[in-house]
Amino acid sequence: MTGQTLEQLAKGIKLLICDVDGVLTDGRIYFMPDPQDPTQPIEIKVFHARDGHGLKLLQQAGIQVAVISGRKAPMVEARLKGLGISNIVQGCSDKLKALGELLPTLGIQPNEVAYIGDDTIDIEIMQAVRFPVAVKDAHPAVIRTALWTTHQNGGLGAVRELCDLLIKHNS
Repeated sequence: MTGQTLEQLAKGIKLLICDVDGVLTDGRIYFMPDPQDPTQPIEIKVFHARDGHGLKLLQQAGIQVAVISGRKAPMVEARLKGLGISNIVQGCSDKLKALGELLPTLGIQPNEVAYIGDDTIDIEIMQAVRFPVAVKDAHPAVIRTALWTTHQNGGLGAVRELCDLLIKHNS
């Protein structure tokens, strides 16, 4: 850590930004043939209900949630909108640029942001926010960049763990 306690890092966070694959999911991507057109694959992702409930509780506690993901999948938007999340950026190769565009629209500064990621595409944005978090099974470089690592793997309750921590220190 940076000499700050976990409580100090979590306190004052106004926005949690999540990656999707490997964070809100376990990182595996399933493909199956489209029944209407077997030559076209359908992508399937699995989300943990506990993570979703944590994101709802976080929003109820007054902390906003956004998603910035390198991949684009229709079911991601459907899942997130079902959780009341409207700040969704998908198919993003430059997450730092997306952060720079998102924050002014929300009136939030980088020192009020937590970001949770799992792979090297997340490192640059993690370095730009106050509270960078890695899921337990993240790439080693991401764990080295993070100021805190969850006890749970991505897609298996890691996001809920972070939500509970943020709620605890911002209530």
